[in-house]
Amino acid sequence: MKKHYAIKKKRTYIFFIIILVSFVLNVNAQLGFCNGNSGDPIFTEDFGTGTTNVPLPAGTTSYTFASVQPNDGFYTVSNKTNWYDWHDIPDHTDGDTNGRSLVVNADFTAGEFYKTPISGLCENTTYEFSSWMINLMPTNHPFCGTGIPINVKFEIWDNTNTNLLASGDTGNINSTATPNWQQYALVFQTLPGQTSIILKMLNNGVGGCGNDLAIDDIVFKSCGDAIIVNDINNNSEHFICEGDPSFSTTLTAIPDASIFATHFYQWQQSADSINWTDILGETNNTFTTPALNSTMFYRVKVAEDTINLSNQFCNTISDIYEFGVVTIPDAPVSNGDLLVCVGSSASISVTISAETTVNWYDAPFGGNLLLSGSNIYFPQTSGIYYAETETIKGGCFSLNRTPLIVDFLEIPIIQDESESFCENSDVTLHANTNIATATFLWSTGATTEEITVNIPGIYSVEVTNINCTVTKTIVLTEIEAPVIDKAISNGNDIIVITSNSGDYLYSLNGNIFQTSHTFNNIEGGLYTIYVREGNGCGIDTIEYIHFFIPTFFTPNNDGVHDSFELKGIEFYDTSEVSIYNRYGKLIKSSRNTKFSWNGTFNNQEMPTDDYWYIVTINNQKFTGHFTLKR
Repeated sequence: MKKHYAIKKKRTYIFFIIILVSFVLNVNAQLGFCNGNSGDPIFTEDFGTGTTNVPLPAGTTSYTFASVQPNDGFYTVSNKTNWYDWHDIPDHTDGDTNGRSLVVNADFTAGEFYKTPISGLCENTTYEFSSWMINLMPTNHPFCGTGIPINVKFEIWDNTNTNLLASGDTGNINSTATPNWQQYALVFQTLPGQTSIILKMLNNGVGGCGNDLAIDDIVFKSCGDAIIVNDINNNSEHFICEGDPSFSTTLTAIPDASIFATHFYQWQQSADSINWTDILGETNNTFTTPALNSTMFYRVKVAEDTINLSNQFCNTISDIYEFGVVTIPDAPVSNGDLLVCVGSSASISVTISAETTVNWYDAPFGGNLLLSGSNIYFPQTSGIYYAETETIKGGCFSLNRTPLIVDFLEIPIIQDESESFCENSDVTLHANTNIATATFLWSTGATTEEITVNIPGIYSVEVTNINCTVTKTIVLTEIEAPVIDKAISNGNDIIVITSNSGDYLYSLNGNIFQTSHTFNNIEGGLYTIYVREGNGCGIDTIEYIHFFIPTFFTPNNDGVHDSFELKGIEFYDTSEVSIYNRYGKLIKSSRNTKFSWNGTFNNQEMPTDDYWYIVTINNQKFTGHFTLKR
């Protein structure tokens, strides 16, 4: 493809009209592949290998050879296609190193770019010609865009180059974004007496910006019917077990008639499916085997003309019918018995030879089939399971079955716990399992069922029944003994405050306990306060003087608040009390003793009113007032 893209485009229209007229005047057959059974190639052209561009043999093409990149109307045989921004691709042939392909930069006019004679053909025989091709123009070409598609005509001529036997067009093969090799084929039939032909490949497309292609792997091979061979049971193979009686059957060749109009047969046999010999006189579509007791393979050659049966390139070979004698297989090899915990999904397995499978039974002979076709079995219960080998071909069984023992072990039952113990004491932790023979491993390293500890924390123990191990976790917390920080009086209530917290009970007499740390409506006095841990983890006591100053009293002799009393004041080291009326007159006083005022002065009842007090206890002064109500 030259760089003169503008010139090529100007000429494109004229040559397109020429090609169109030629197409209308010469209508060709469509391309297609052999629908039946393709034979071995009798001609192959892969254009060789190498890093140097080489020409085709003289007379092979009307195009001009280019030792470098080919311009319009030129070709080359090369291991590369990296010119003119084409796809840069390797050849199509598998396994090639620096494999070459035929690279054609199409001329402005349609023409023949490849021609080769092919000999050694068979008369009255159908053949398939095929070739791989690729449009070298990418769809995103910087100058041509998608470019002109390639379009190739295949023609088969007789050896005189005067009679066209068959032809077909690929049609337009458009450019692609990525390289895309495609195969095209043409099927034709030789005439009586015809053993050679001439193959031609022509450019149908117009020149210009595009129509650039590579060709590789041109192949000629015979084409015949697809043929199956079945026995009287419609099977394509039959196997007997070693020691079984001999076997004989009638084989039938069934061609699909996709290619041949007539059929001629020659049966063959082979002991290894590689080296074949004709069976004398067996030329019908059926063949009855002798009594067979050793491996043998059968096939049939089929041709459209009896003369072609003797030429491997002129006939078609059927599928192979195999008769085999299968050796009795060895019993499976155990991969080990199974010791597994209840509830686990575990398997037993065996090892077998190739081309065999395994059947599982519950008995050494007879019994129930548990599973077939697998060398692995998942048992659900304890017991002995038996594995039997079966050949895939022939269904021959091992003489013995392999036993595998399965034991499902009881899993220790445990339960995580949370426990507590008293401060400055010991506690015993237990694994508590249902397995009498279980073994133990504590996080402390102990191996007994129980351990004694005195430190809070998280303890664990592994409980094992042979192979079944479970882990129990015990969260151990320490319960502190109560420590009384202080007690305070809030009016006539006593509030007990501890320096720590816990499940504590409170008492003022050591006998009756309550959950609240507040004692309500308590008369003043000296008390022993008890705080006890609810689980029995210790007790603490303090002596406490409860003292409070009443806010009123009602001296009406009803037995309730009949006097103004400062109970508990007598328990302090020093105390002094003075009571005044609203005018500052001293009504009642005392020192270092109990204090009680009945609301009289000089044996006269004092009126309802507020009265003031000054109370000094251990040099701490309290002042305020209270109400006398009548």
